[in-house]
Amino acid sequence: MIAVDCRHQTLCPPADSPDREAAHIVSHHPEQGWSLLCNGVLLFDDTGELLPDGSVIAPHRPIGNVRIAAAA
Repeated sequence: MIAVDCRHQTLCPPADSPDREAAHIVSHHPEQGWSLLCNGVLLFDDTGELLPDGSVIAPHRPIGNVRIAAAA
C-alpha cells in the first residue's frame, strides 16, 4: 500500500471517492502509460486504475458520441 500525504489546498479527493481521478499528478510516465496521483491511485492511459489497497478499476472510457464509418 502506498502512503500518500496530500498537502494541496484544497485537499485531493481520497482514493475511495468517486472523483478520485481529480487528484493532482505527482509522477507521470507517458512512455509507460501511467500516472501516480496524490491520493495513491495509479491511473493508466486506458482509463483503468489501481487503488492503494490493491483494488482494480477496469478501464472506463466514455462511449458516448462515437461515430462509426461504414464502407460505401
